[in-house]
Amino acid sequence: MIRRPAPALASIVLAGAVLLAVGADLASKPATVLEGPIKPRVTAIAVAFDRDNPKQKTFGKLTYRGGFNLFANSRHFGGYSGLAIDASGTTILAVSDGGTWMRASLDYNGRLLQGVHDMTLGPILGPNGKPLRKGKDRDAEGLALASGDTRNGEAYVSFERVHRIARYPFSPKRFGPPSRTVKLPKAARQMKTNQGLEAVALIRAGRLTGTIVAFSERLKDSRGNLKGWLIGGPSPGTITVRRLGGFDITDAAGLPDGGLILLERRFRYSEGVQMRIRRIKAADLRPGKLIAGEILLEATDRLNIDNMEAVAVHRSRGGETILTLMSDDNFNPLQRSLIMQFALP
Repeated sequence: MIRRPAPALASIVLAGAVLLAVGADLASKPATVLEGPIKPRVTAIAVAFDRDNPKQKTFGKLTYRGGFNLFANSRHFGGYSGLAIDASGTTILAVSDGGTWMRASLDYNGRLLQGVHDMTLGPILGPNGKPLRKGKDRDAEGLALASGDTRNGEAYVSFERVHRIARYPFSPKRFGPPSRTVKLPKAARQMKTNQGLEAVALIRAGRLTGTIVAFSERLKDSRGNLKGWLIGGPSPGTITVRRLGGFDITDAAGLPDGGLILLERRFRYSEGVQMRIRRIKAADLRPGKLIAGEILLEATDRLNIDNMEAVAVHRSRGGETILTLMSDDNFNPLQRSLIMQFALP
């Protein structure tokens, strides 16, 4: 269901997001654990990317394909930091830093993203087959499909605080327990508690097929650039991405050609929240190279963004590469769970 927001309400929500976005210390995650899958009632409120000019569709090198602010009547809804989408672009799977997963079907009006239906929430299970209960264990930040689709398959999930990447089998009503834990490079031990494994992606094409790509939020080398890792595959090792303008990495997703999409965020209380999307060529993903990438989009909070933390990629029927973005509301009533799509020409 789509509802159009009143301008005054939209302004209030925006003001709250600018003041409170990104602050983990301001988050209020559910104190109780979700014991099993539930089906909440959902509402989607359509949003334009440019509030002042809703007809504007081209931003940077991308084309806006619609979006909405998503609500569900459950205290366990929120905090989404990792996202996957099926090959048809019709079903999403997300993980929350509250230790839960969410699955929903997307609605379209032609090529425009319009809403969702058939949402399910459930707990991420620990090695004992029970929901993760300790707060430090539940902080899921990244998600990448390893096999299957968003309903049945296996996925890599990255966690911070207790830094790890685990492979999870899942079905329509169950997520886990993990089948194995990925061995991390020694350098990953340098990550701070709340600046750990923010992004995980899987390369599915080209010379690095099968390689896991992982990035910390803000682990820097001696020159201030951001460190990540190629794990497994033919060329494992440390990779470095040039840090531009004080942005941090919040997520990554593999591209159909073997390249990578990076989602980045910058937040300062004096200037609000900003977002950037970069594309990295497959040829640049190799140890020892300082990677600059191509900036596809930069956005300040003059445009309709929030704490953008998740990105997924699929190919449309028409052959376009579609980027689906989602924001982490930090379980804060003044922030939003936005879902947006952009087409890469």
